[in-house]
Amino acid sequence: QVQLVESGGGLVQAGDSLRLSCKASGLTFSMYTMGWFRQAPGKEREFVAAISRSGGITYHADSVKGRFTISRDNAKSTVLLQMNSLKPEDTAVYYCAADRSGYIRRLTNEYDYWGQGTQVTVSS
Repeated sequence: QVQLVESGGGLVQAGDSLRLSCKASGLTFSMYTMGWFRQAPGKEREFVAAISRSGGITYHADSVKGRFTISRDNAKSTVLLQMNSLKPEDTAVYYCAADRSGYIRRLTNEYDYWGQGTQVTVSS
């Protein structure tokens, strides 16, 4: 049974930092592209960042480029999202997802497994 468990969310002020973590189990982690998505109230789930199987290739959405960094530790089956210079518009539930294709992809329906999400709230 595949499980993705996010942690690290919370309530912070604008300009602060947070680091989200996603621990995977039940799959061969190093064979999956990993992604982070977010969903704000009343909005569709949107792509944030993705990382290749080896970690050598990353892709970040324009809205977070330069502020957020995705990374992974295959030995620990963990993917991280370092979020700096947080803004109120970053407020959302953040989800990690796994894609067995091996490609860097940005659409939600291209990912095979999802976590339950962790809430990030940024106050102004």
